[in-house]
Amino acid sequence: MRRGTFRDDETVDYAAVGATQAPDLMQYPPERSIPAEESWRIGSGEARFRSAGEALMSWAAQRGAGLQVSDVKPAPGPMYTGVSFDAAGTPIAPSRSEADLRYDADGTPYVGPGTTIRVVGRVKGLRADARLRVIFAVEEPRRVGFALGTVGDSVVSGEESFMLDWRDDNDEVWFTVRAFDAPQALLYRLIPALTRRRRRELFTGYLRAISPLYTTPA
Repeated sequence: MRRGTFRDDETVDYAAVGATQAPDLMQYPPERSIPAEESWRIGSGEARFRSAGEALMSWAAQRGAGLQVSDVKPAPGPMYTGVSFDAAGTPIAPSRSEADLRYDADGTPYVGPGTTIRVVGRVKGLRADARLRVIFAVEEPRRVGFALGTVGDSVVSGEESFMLDWRDDNDEVWFTVRAFDAPQALLYRLIPALTRRRRRELFTGYLRAISPLYTTPA
């Protein structure tokens, strides 16, 4: 079991760090932000959960959305830790102070608290370039995921979280993405619909990467 949270509010360009885990995000998003949330059933059983978790923690969702992931830099020195969050958004103390670094076949570090990345790409013609930081990461027997916060160079500022839950009541595996975006670029401030369109396209790409079969929506 691994949990960790990176907290250094000067490194991200928004104030509501961790707000993607708030149960009332859709009703009360951070000021001037547009919230979004989708959940999909992507199968059942341990094998499905393990394979989806491995894909998620190796940046498959971002790449599946058509984004190039580069400049992946784990947090320097000891991992910063602090509160993490359960499925209801309740703060939980992390279970350990450091995480073992893992790498994919190309030598790219897996997701870890405090890791910074650069993404470059377009979704249906809309720019999705950004510098991002992993706000928290969770790897538990039945729950895996992380949150990314914007550091700069994006047309919006905010946070998105990616969580996989293997439910013990019915053995189903669910993939949930939550986000809030505050328009930054002038065009996005003038036309909020662009922010919503960009978010919808990103969600579609994330789902395609983690569940190619596009299973049952919530």
